[in-house]
Amino acid sequence: MYSLVRNELLKIVRKKRILVVAGIIAILVGMFTYAQWKELDRRLERFGDVDWRTTLQQQIIDAQNRITSSGISDEWKSQLQLRIQQQQYYLDHNVNPVEPGAPTFMRTFADHSITLFLPLMVMVVAADIVSSERSAGTIKLLLTRPVKRWKILMSKYLALLLSISIIVVLFGLLSYLISGIVFGYQGWSAPVIIGFSAEGIELNTNAVQLIPQWQYLLMEFSLVWFVALVVGSIAFMLSVLIKNTPAGMGVMLAALISGAILSNMVSSWESAKYLFMINLDLTAYLAGKAPPIEGMSLGFSLIVLTLWGLAALAVSFIVFTRQDIY
Repeated sequence: MYSLVRNELLKIVRKKRILVVAGIIAILVGMFTYAQWKELDRRLERFGDVDWRTTLQQQIIDAQNRITSSGISDEWKSQLQLRIQQQQYYLDHNVNPVEPGAPTFMRTFADHSITLFLPLMVMVVAADIVSSERSAGTIKLLLTRPVKRWKILMSKYLALLLSISIIVVLFGLLSYLISGIVFGYQGWSAPVIIGFSAEGIELNTNAVQLIPQWQYLLMEFSLVWFVALVVGSIAFMLSVLIKNTPAGMGVMLAALISGAILSNMVSSWESAKYLFMINLDLTAYLAGKAPPIEGMSLGFSLIVLTLWGLAALAVSFIVFTRQDIY
């Protein structure tokens, strides 16, 4: 098995997919770092050299004004009301939610990337891991070896798991190193509040606790890795089922984009909570955001994603071991 996994990893390295992913991440991190720096610069021009409390108070006022404006949906009003209560809690307990530094940028960037950007990077590696060999005909040569089919597929999946882990590590490392050039590398011990939960339009703070940012990042990136693993498993299944790699990537891309859109529109469609793409935003639970559908929780989303991942693996192995390769 070791030699099989090593062989699959060498194939992935030769395709330079991980290098491409690393380059895309570096470019996007640079763009977001510049955008955030420009936003801070604009804020200084508007308000002068003010501390975070003044900025947070202004954000609360802006949100309150948006709530009273016409044309805003009830769902968005609820989101804004919860955000106001959360920001007020930060003020009341003297905790800066955006402590300057690269660790805070890592946290924010991961929050915004977990549902679409990072899954797309995983898809780049996972979508053709089997289908490309079927298209090229090299899978026939591999199957002539005295190795059972399930072992061949398992070696590909283990190589994919290692690749996904490398992508997540690169994601965190590049976001830290690049953003730190502008914002500095301090902030690992900054306090972060977790445990917020929504009860309708009211914020529940009974389970709130204060933890250092490094601990929050450890929890957050564990969830990021889990989401990447599930998305990779589903893309792996599509690679087994669909011979044409672009078609498989198109199906996965459509699912991820539709999930990003539906997450803001499905509050009244209760059965949508069983779709994997609606449950990808696991870090939102850590941040205390309201779930897209009432009744969803971190435990529920973890179970749903686990079942999707296991089902995708089961389909992959059943199909691959039984289908005719031609």
